[in-house]
Amino acid sequence: MMRNYNDVHPFIPRDLDLHPPSYAPGYKTSVLRSPRLSLVSFTNSLTEATGPVFGHDLLGPNDHDLTVNYAEPGESAIGERIIVHGYVTDAHGKGVPGALLEVWQANSGGRYRHIRDGYLAPLDPNFGGCGRVITDENGYYWYRTVRPGAYPWPNRANDWRPAHIHFSVFGSGFAQRLISQLYFEGDPMIGLCPIVGTLPDPEAADLLTARLDMDNTIPFDARAYRFDIVLRGRRSTPFENKLEGN
Repeated sequence: MMRNYNDVHPFIPRDLDLHPPSYAPGYKTSVLRSPRLSLVSFTNSLTEATGPVFGHDLLGPNDHDLTVNYAEPGESAIGERIIVHGYVTDAHGKGVPGALLEVWQANSGGRYRHIRDGYLAPLDPNFGGCGRVITDENGYYWYRTVRPGAYPWPNRANDWRPAHIHFSVFGSGFAQRLISQLYFEGDPMIGLCPIVGTLPDPEAADLLTARLDMDNTIPFDARAYRFDIVLRGRRSTPFENKLEGN
């Protein structure tokens, strides 16, 4: 479908009061990374506002299944198999079709497939830790993976990240990328995490928590977790970089 460039409008800038502050001493790396000078905003270029456009032909047949998309033939990732599913919606609950959802995570032992991850947990040769899916005409998505493990990180003497999955949602243009992470219902580590503790709204962690959904469990295969992503409005999902939204 061709777009009329006369109808292209700039993206709405983020509201910095709605997500964690750049400077949060309890989150040690934010001390050095936080800006010391006032931020400067730039207007969107036509390139940023109009592209790229993502299509279903960009996805491989197993991109939505992290248990096998990096595995050897006949093999599967090690760990508790789960389904994560839900809807990407706007402020009125209307599904957003054609949104590209990317996910990345640690393996079931809490280790990332990255050269700089020095955690002593073993790597899983059949798990790459990343995948992607495009929402259907109703804004629905689902993917299969293994539940990631918690892992220690060099913040304070004994800080651990709770089990979590990073995700980003792309819109129609490159500047429309929203990034966040989901946690799992019942995990006691959520309230102990210094990163979660930077959220200014006490209800924000609840909005980032996937709920156990036994009605959509695949018997003898995988438990299901429901996680809806709301792009705008009072119940919008907290994002790390709110380039648009409330």
